[in-house]
Amino acid sequence: MNFITLDYVDLSLAAALLIVNAGLSIVFRLGLERRLLIAAVRMVVQLTLVGLVLKALFAAASPWLTTLAALMMVAFAGREAMARQDRGFTGYWAYGIGTSAMCAAALLVTLFAVTTQFETRPWYDARYALPLLGMILGNTMNGVSLALDRLVAEAHGGRVAIEARLALGAEAGIALEEATRTAIRAGMIPTINAMSATGLVALPGMMTGQILAGVDPVEAVKYQLLVMFLIGGGTALGVFAAVMMGARRLTDSRHRLRLDRLSAQRRQ
Repeated sequence: MNFITLDYVDLSLAAALLIVNAGLSIVFRLGLERRLLIAAVRMVVQLTLVGLVLKALFAAASPWLTTLAALMMVAFAGREAMARQDRGFTGYWAYGIGTSAMCAAALLVTLFAVTTQFETRPWYDARYALPLLGMILGNTMNGVSLALDRLVAEAHGGRVAIEARLALGAEAGIALEEATRTAIRAGMIPTINAMSATGLVALPGMMTGQILAGVDPVEAVKYQLLVMFLIGGGTALGVFAAVMMGARRLTDSRHRLRLDRLSAQRRQ
């Protein structure tokens, strides 16, 4: 197996592309150069720390440490999902809805994978469990944040129609049916598009990395298919759970629309 080892010079050459992007931002007065620099530094620091942590977790092979790392990943994903929403829920629900949906979906699908497809390994083997969870969680996070954002936008924009249905005696679930459908579709579209384009338009990162590491392309395809199936399943479960909880939060036991449970719009 021919494995290409990268040194810091290789990384510096690739990072120089970001300097070009920052220069273009300055020339065209986009105002993105500072954000680009912060994002790049944050990425380097985070990945470096993650590499050191994973190295320690691989050596420890502890179910408790693996579980703790997984819960921390879910917690940070919930924070990112909340930050990406234009208008979220107030109080704990702003963080709790997305986080609980992602936790249930991503952990369930990851546990299913490590106990079936990787049954020869213990379920807590961090070398398998955490990378799988990271890929599933990242995509589920995008789907959940998009779905909740769309649900709130549909409920706020369609307030008159929803309240009219409720006034005519419709139950809350029926009155919000169109909004929930639209939100679920919005959350699933990125995953469906990624699955449709995989192979013909793009070679996914996992497959590309394995090929560069010397793995037979056919075997790399098998692993990539497995990951895409897991991502699709996890995203669908997370999106559905988040939208159902969000729709329930938008109404009360008296079947009233409760837009007062939403925070003020963040972007103008």
